[in-house]
Amino acid sequence: MSGSNNAHSIYSASGAHRWMACPPSALLEQQFPDETSTYAEEGTAAHDLAEHKLKKALKIRSKKPTSSYQSDEMDEMTDLYVEYCLGLIEKAKESCPDPQILIEQKLDFSDYVPDGFGTGDLVVVGNGILHVVDLKYGRGIEISAEKNPQMMLYALASLSLFDMLYDIKKVSMHIVQPRIDNFSTYEITVDELLTWAEEELKPKALLASTGGGEFCAGDHCRFCRAKNQCRARAVKNLELLKYEFQDPALLTDDEIAEIIGLSQELSKWASDIYTYATALAINEGRHWEGFKLVEGRTNRKYTNEVAVAKAAKAAGYNDIFKETLIGIGEMEKLMGKNKFKEILGGLVEKPKGKLTLVPETDKREAVDPISVEFQVEE
Repeated sequence: MSGSNNAHSIYSASGAHRWMACPPSALLEQQFPDETSTYAEEGTAAHDLAEHKLKKALKIRSKKPTSSYQSDEMDEMTDLYVEYCLGLIEKAKESCPDPQILIEQKLDFSDYVPDGFGTGDLVVVGNGILHVVDLKYGRGIEISAEKNPQMMLYALASLSLFDMLYDIKKVSMHIVQPRIDNFSTYEITVDELLTWAEEELKPKALLASTGGGEFCAGDHCRFCRAKNQCRARAVKNLELLKYEFQDPALLTDDEIAEIIGLSQELSKWASDIYTYATALAINEGRHWEGFKLVEGRTNRKYTNEVAVAKAAKAAGYNDIFKETLIGIGEMEKLMGKNKFKEILGGLVEKPKGKLTLVPETDKREAVDPISVEFQVEE
């Protein structure tokens, strides 16, 4: 991963696990917009801050970045990353007094992958060994350095920069994922890395660049931009239909294990499709047969709790606090509906609900997203 200066390659290192497992997905994805998310933006902010801190620790001039995502947690986690990197650099100095240290280095692996490049968070090169470090700020999925294609691509690119200057025998790849206490390391010889590049990487990259190979659904679909409309993913997830008319009590243990394994991915897929369909209905007015958009349910809320308390006390109601102001339902029960409306009606509002896609049998009235501004229900 890299910070805010990172451009994107079609055959990116970060997406290598995906286009190597499903080569034609690389070109297919280009039909869909590359949308960002709060998680990605938060990750970028963390990388920018980590880069600044590491440079300052190494007495390299750097201007501290600012971001609304910065927090005490981010400050603590980036400190852990910097501590790890400094320890690695000190260890490298034991065998090489003046190792090469590259921070946020653009790495070109186009010798193996067409127009392939990425950005290494930290590269440390000394006698005998090359270290490649990548900061992962997410905490949803634990990332392993073992046989990680992104890290191996970074290692190949780093080798091309330094193999003429240093006698590098081994490559050590490091994933630093501090929010879940994951510090993963994988070491490989240069010969093993080059063999992987020739026998696995190059053939898959050739297929990806020409749109060849077979579509293959799996865990790598998670961040694919084509995942909502991918037929291969649909076919894989609909495999559960073969069990539709079977009595669960008569299923074999192997069949039950297969269903358990497929059901989690099926749930993710269904959620992705629902989110995609809802967004099209709201943003483009797309109609889905048998479904409609309705306003999601919301709860009433006070517009000003201080004014509510003042109005209630002025009307003679003093028992209105239980650590905090009692809720609207309890207040209405205390006063009675008519008195509640008379005293507090002007201080209560019911926010508009977020739009949600529901079956046409739902009793709520359909709404037109074009005529009124709503948000997608999360």
